[in-house]
Amino acid sequence: MAGGKETPRQKMIGMMYLVLTALLALQVSNAVLEKFVFIDEALRRSGEEARERNVKTLSAISAEVEKKGNRPDDKKALQKATQVREITSDLLEYMDETRKTMAKITGGGDDDGYDENGQLIGAKDYDIVGNYMIQKNNGAELKKKLNNYANTLQQLTGNNDFKPLAKDAKDIPIAAADPNQNMKTFSEYYFGNTPTAAGMATISHLEAEVLAYEQKALEDLAEQVGAKDVEFDILVPLVRPASNTVAAGADFEADLFITAASSGTNPTFMYNSKEIEASVTEAGVKYGKIKFPATAGNYDPKTLTAEKSFKAEIELNDSTYVINHTYYVVKPVIQVRSAALSALYMNCGNELDIQVPALGTSYNPSFSSSQATVVKGNRTGLVTVIPKGRSKVKLSVSNSGNVLGTETFDVKKVPPPSIQITSRGRPVDFEKGVPAASLTTLKVSAEADENFAREVPNDARYRVRKIEVKLARAGRQVKTATFTSENLDLRSWRSLFRKGDNLIVKVENVSRRTYQGESERVKPLTEIYSVPID
Repeated sequence: MAGGKETPRQKMIGMMYLVLTALLALQVSNAVLEKFVFIDEALRRSGEEARERNVKTLSAISAEVEKKGNRPDDKKALQKATQVREITSDLLEYMDETRKTMAKITGGGDDDGYDENGQLIGAKDYDIVGNYMIQKNNGAELKKKLNNYANTLQQLTGNNDFKPLAKDAKDIPIAAADPNQNMKTFSEYYFGNTPTAAGMATISHLEAEVLAYEQKALEDLAEQVGAKDVEFDILVPLVRPASNTVAAGADFEADLFITAASSGTNPTFMYNSKEIEASVTEAGVKYGKIKFPATAGNYDPKTLTAEKSFKAEIELNDSTYVINHTYYVVKPVIQVRSAALSALYMNCGNELDIQVPALGTSYNPSFSSSQATVVKGNRTGLVTVIPKGRSKVKLSVSNSGNVLGTETFDVKKVPPPSIQITSRGRPVDFEKGVPAASLTTLKVSAEADENFAREVPNDARYRVRKIEVKLARAGRQVKTATFTSENLDLRSWRSLFRKGDNLIVKVENVSRRTYQGESERVKPLTEIYSVPID
């Protein structure tokens, strides 16, 4: 059956028609065939009721259009509805003439095909209707008119649910599965080997389908009358403050609105042509929430602000409401805290604490630089920067993928370490010297520059790896040895010591362990030391 609303009586008649059609295929008794006369009459009475309902629907559309002031869009819907009624009437008139012709040509020459008792004379004839509809192509003409009708309704209403009314057997599920039926055309399937009563009932059944389509089309067009009207049933007061935070003594400023909404509508919210999720307030007002990170732009050098805009759209009842909203992005202040205030040390892990107070809890930074290796710290804003060379380092600061700004740092060389020589835990006095009797060991170590050790402690780790020691007396060399440890064992030298001798200590190899755990060779501040022996 076609689309549209059917009464229980219509549904019952339609089911009886399908059952009797199946029985007809089995060539049952004449008593069953006579029931098609009853089906035909019942379908025709049901069709008259449907016609009356559809006429009332058209009248209701006309009255609603006039009530709303004959607006252009509403008048277009009324014109289409009137056209639907006209083409339906034309098609039904053609189909009614087809039914009358069936009765007449099977009546044996009678004027209308009925006897004096009103009975269909040729009700049981199996040949004439089939010949009229199949061989004489009247069935093909009916199929064309029915399907053109459905196509026209699609165009008038914009609804694609109006499928073809007249189908060949292969397009009807119950027939497509039957090898004896699925090759038949519309005319052959509906009217082949069909008695007159069944053929006329078939026409009545198709008329019911047409009237159901008309009903659906008129309902669709009725919905289009006043479709863009929105009747508000929710009113909510709204305060829009310039700012919720006000300094003492300053003015609090706000706009007061009435927000109206309709609980029966389903608006679509768009941001920059992309649909966003809709939410509902406690008062039942539907809204779309716009949230996006503000991007940096060409800041005004005086105000440090950049003008931005976005497009918001609300689609409601086939209308689109557009708002082009302008807002301003303030250039954030980037605060950098570091032990190395003036510059960064080359090839060292310079720890920086970079904060942007204006972003508050939404601050989620990332850092990058082409002149340095960047290691993110274990808390927000903490970063370690390791310059690769002597050129300046430009550190880009971003938040959630949006660049906030760039900070530039100078790069300075690592200061050389100083050498400290001790004997029995005490620094050697290079003027008085060391008594020969107590000179059994020396310790030679490298000490980092004080500021360097404070600013980058993880890079201020030194180790002396090679030391050359000579015992000199009156300008000549008495003994020499090379040590690969900071602790020099000189006990075997004690018998050679004389007052006035000198130990010449030459530091040949010093390394620094970097922040990244690598070993870097460095040159100490002073490499050669002379220790007098007293």
